[in-house]
Amino acid sequence: MKADVPTMKRPSVRDLSTLRADFTASVVVFLVAVPLCVGVAVASGVPAELGLVTGIVGGLLTGLLPGSSLQVSGPAAGLTVLVYEAVQEYGLKALGALVLVAGLLQLAMGALKLGRWFRAISVAVVQGMLAGIGLVLIAGQLYALVDAEAPASGLDKLAELPRLAADTAGSGDALTAFAVGAGTIAVLVLWPRWRRAARILPAPLAAVALATLAVFALDLPVAKVEVRGLIDVVQPPGGDAFSALVEGGALAGALGTVLAFTLIASAESLFSAAAVDRMHDGPRTDYDKELMAQGAGNAVCGALGALPMTAVIVRSSANVRAGARTKASRVLHGVWLLAFAAAFPAALGVIPVATLAGVLVHAGWKLIPVKDFGPLWREHRGEALVLAVTALAIVGTNMFEGVLIGLALAVVKTAWETSHVHLEVDGLEGTGTVRVRVVGNATFLRLPKLLDQLEALPSDRRTHLDLSGLRHLDHACAMALATWAERHGTVAADDDAPPPVEGDLTRPERKETAGAPS
Repeated sequence: MKADVPTMKRPSVRDLSTLRADFTASVVVFLVAVPLCVGVAVASGVPAELGLVTGIVGGLLTGLLPGSSLQVSGPAAGLTVLVYEAVQEYGLKALGALVLVAGLLQLAMGALKLGRWFRAISVAVVQGMLAGIGLVLIAGQLYALVDAEAPASGLDKLAELPRLAADTAGSGDALTAFAVGAGTIAVLVLWPRWRRAARILPAPLAAVALATLAVFALDLPVAKVEVRGLIDVVQPPGGDAFSALVEGGALAGALGTVLAFTLIASAESLFSAAAVDRMHDGPRTDYDKELMAQGAGNAVCGALGALPMTAVIVRSSANVRAGARTKASRVLHGVWLLAFAAAFPAALGVIPVATLAGVLVHAGWKLIPVKDFGPLWREHRGEALVLAVTALAIVGTNMFEGVLIGLALAVVKTAWETSHVHLEVDGLEGTGTVRVRVVGNATFLRLPKLLDQLEALPSDRRTHLDLSGLRHLDHACAMALATWAERHGTVAADDDAPPPVEGDLTRPERKETAGAPS
């Protein structure tokens, strides 16, 4: 008998088409990622290679894991300010420990199915957070734009800008660096309008390449990126890194930084996933799995002493627009980053710092919702106020405290908007009993207005107070209404009994009349 010989299945035309699309998209994402990875690292006050390490982990590890199939992870401008503050406060060696713990927290939250709850965070707070980051990022990079050292705090950065302008005007080298940075921004803005060229070369890479060539050709006296080598910058956190975070009263601040890393990276990643889902027709994001994928990536980045990662909308949108169909594109982009970092590390040393500052000024400006704020103010003034206060709080304090202020304001705004209560008064024209029906949600936020309206009723008339129209009555309002009723001898509910006791006021029940609509 003739033995059956197994035959290998030939790849279909569709499979080859998908592979070609993913390969092309991976190259595009790689070209977009290189200048952004390096720029975020330099702006964060860490070696440039660490940005590439985070990008590599985001591609090779997070890219392989389930969650969102097309969004790309790596170092993000949204975490730049927080990373810089952490490095200044605790040192570069402790950064890995902070990122590692944040990654483990993300893994735990994903395992507990908390990923979907990040969608409940107020969009105004997230937009305000990104706007605040953008403002601080721009303020800091204006100093790097002229090869000057930036002050530590956000307020100091803004306060010193007049002095920076005066110093720049009197220095030829500073003006040269500014021209390089400004030229980079101009290319970033104008390059996408040249659609044929933009399809071949992404704007960030084109801007960095042109500025670097100009500096080299003209031999301009501007600062360049310092290069240490990929192996030398990878420093896994040891016991001394963790002990530095718990000694000298630094534990509370370190925990706050970890929470800020965790919450901001998670929120930005999951909001980015929602945005990417709207850009394609492929599989939707599993938020819990995506949160675990981000956590695994951050845990590995922390173990390598690298920058924290998050899903990045710029790289993700480039991936989708380049025609990516599967997660292979983002994995391959990590392969290209690894090959570049291993084979051409010296190439980073020719990039001007002012050029990377220009890239980040442009990225920071895109974080500020300038076009959206006007319509938001006209249609939802409360949301616009939350956005503005969150952004200004981040500039005035720091990232973590600013976000907490924004969240608290969003909660207060929501409580204020939901606590609508009004009085339906009948019988004021005659001389008999005045009937007052309280309708809505009575909370302490509306108590002053409610009491003012009650006090305005005729004091010489018998008053019938009906609480059956309340959907919610908190303790403060219950006590205040009981006190007012007792003081005015008010008839409560639907009979001539004394005013209800506190327990009755806490959970008012609706009374139905036969034949009345429900």
